[in-house]
Amino acid sequence: MSAGLLDIAGLNRHFPIRNVWGRRTGWLRALDGVSLSIARGEILGIVGESGCGKSTLGKTVAGIHPPTSGSVHFEGHEIATLSPSAGRAVRRNLQYCYQDPGASLDPRWKIGRSLEEPLIVHTDMGGAERRARVLETLRAVNLPERHLELYPHEISGGQQRRVGLARILMLRPSLVILDEPTSGLDVSVQAVVLNLLLELREKFDLTYVFISHDLSVVRLFSQRIAVMYLGRVVEIGATEAVFAAPAHAYTQSLLAAVPIIGGRRVVDNFVLEGEPPSAGNVPAGCRFAPRCPRADGRCRAEDPPATMMDDGRLVNCHHPAG
Repeated sequence: MSAGLLDIAGLNRHFPIRNVWGRRTGWLRALDGVSLSIARGEILGIVGESGCGKSTLGKTVAGIHPPTSGSVHFEGHEIATLSPSAGRAVRRNLQYCYQDPGASLDPRWKIGRSLEEPLIVHTDMGGAERRARVLETLRAVNLPERHLELYPHEISGGQQRRVGLARILMLRPSLVILDEPTSGLDVSVQAVVLNLLLELREKFDLTYVFISHDLSVVRLFSQRIAVMYLGRVVEIGATEAVFAAPAHAYTQSLLAAVPIIGGRRVVDNFVLEGEPPSAGNVPAGCRFAPRCPRADGRCRAEDPPATMMDDGRLVNCHHPAG
C-alpha cells in the first residue's frame, strides 16, 4: 500500500457485548482488519449495507471512536496512538461531516456563533480575522450573510447541510469525511449539494471520503470505490471498473439491486438470500460464504486473501469473477 494522504492498515474497532449484569460476553467486530490508502485530491466512495461498518470507519479515522488496534497515518503522522491533545492538533486538518448536520449544531447558538467556534478553540485569530473567515466561508457555500443571525431550526435541511459544510471548512482541512451527505434530501437538492461539494473541492483543495448507500450517487461522484461487508473491505478499485465488471459476489448483489430506467443491468438476475451474520458472531472462513452462490468448502474454511485483478482492483475472494 503506497503512502498517501491517509493510509489505514489493519484497522480494528471492536465494541464489547455485555449481558444484563454488565459483564462482557463477546466483541462486536465493527471494523476487522481494514486497510486502504487515499491519495491527496481524490474522492473515495465507501458503500455497503447498513451495519457493514462504513460510518464506524469514518468515525474511527476522525477520532470519534478510538481504534482497538491497527494504524492510521494522516499527513505522515500516526494519529491512532496520539494523545488527545496531540491528536486534536493533527486532526484539525481531518474533518467529519455528520449525516444529520442539524443535530451537530447547538440549537441555542446562532449560525454565526457555531461557525466561529472552531476558530476560537483551534486558532489564535482575532475577532476581525475570525469574522472575515466566517463571511468568506459562508459565501463559499452560497449562503447569505443574514443567515448568521438565524438559529438552526429556522433554516431548511438543505441549508443546514451547507452550514455543516461551512463549519468543517472553517479550519481549512485537507481531508473531509462525508457521511451520507445527501440522505433525506429531495433529488434536486441532492444535485445542488453534490455540485457544491465539487466546487468546494476545487476551491479549497479538498480530499473526500464519501460514505453512502446510494450507489448511483457514488458512481457519479467518486473516483474510486471501496465495498464493505461485515467490517471489511471486500473490493476496492476505480469506480468505473467496479461498476463495469464487479468481481466480488457481494458487489454483484449490490449492483443488481440498483433501480434503473431502461437499459440493461451490469449484473442481472442475481438474488442475494438471507441476512448478514452478526458482527458479534462472524462465521469462519469468508464472512460472505453463508450468502454467496459461489461458495464452496474452501470458502467456508479459509479467510480469502486480497487478490490483485488485472485492472488493479483488490478483491477479497477465493473465486473472483472475471
